[in-house]
Amino acid sequence: MAMSVGPGGAGGEPAVMATINTTPLVDVMLVLLIIFLITIPVITNFKKEELPHASNIPTVTKPENITISVDPNGDVYWNGAHLANRQQLLDKIKVVAVVKPQPEIHIRADKEARFESVGRVIYSIQRGGVVKVGFLTEPDHGTAVAH
Repeated sequence: MAMSVGPGGAGGEPAVMATINTTPLVDVMLVLLIIFLITIPVITNFKKEELPHASNIPTVTKPENITISVDPNGDVYWNGAHLANRQQLLDKIKVVAVVKPQPEIHIRADKEARFESVGRVIYSIQRGGVVKVGFLTEPDHGTAVAH
């Protein structure tokens, strides 16, 4: 650390030092670097776990699969046939629940359908005793499907 003392300009006044003293900046940066070097291994030290791999598999439509549709008005359709009330849906579900092997039920809900309507269908499926339930969606048009 050098300091200029003495006459620097005319008239005996010291000249203004035009350079920036970077020593405090370097000291602060070294302290921050040491702090980061100490804390990063603590933050990244976690238990290694095997995460599941996601895959996009097209739905295989089997003849025994059942499609339940929900339109924006909350009306429910069983393989395209309109059901008048929830009791009819529950009765149909109870009939297919005892079939061996149990068929899958695919729920196809309109994007404008209320969650309440879809929730009632799921509740009826649960009460009826069907175990395999899936949701049918449209694929994203901008993404590529990996095989």
